Amino acid sequence: MSNGIPLRRNRRPTAPGLILREHYLLPREITQKVLARDLGISEKHLSQVINGHVRLDSELAVKLAKTLETTTEFWINLQARIDAWDAERAVENWQPAHVYPAKLAMA
Repeated sequence: MSNGIPLRRNRRPTAPGLILREHYLLPREITQKVLARDLGISEKHLSQVINGHVRLDSELAVKLAKTLETTTEFWINLQARIDAWDAERAVENWQPAHVYPAKLAMA
């Protein structure tokens, strides 16, 4: 049952590189070398994305979407979930000096 409170995940979201490898490259028998060439990026960069060492940027998201017949938003959202998870963990003990609550709209 939803009470309007977002669920808090206990594990880091799946990285876009892992999704790319497991759901696109392996089933379609596409090598990293071939995909890197088709995307116009280095094999090293693609490997770093796949292994989670570098972020998947917006330009690469567009290229992946066009090459794999997905959407740019799909790839960007996967990366955004990772970024949000990492940021929340990085500042989880931080507290603001002051909280400014939203004012209720007058009826």
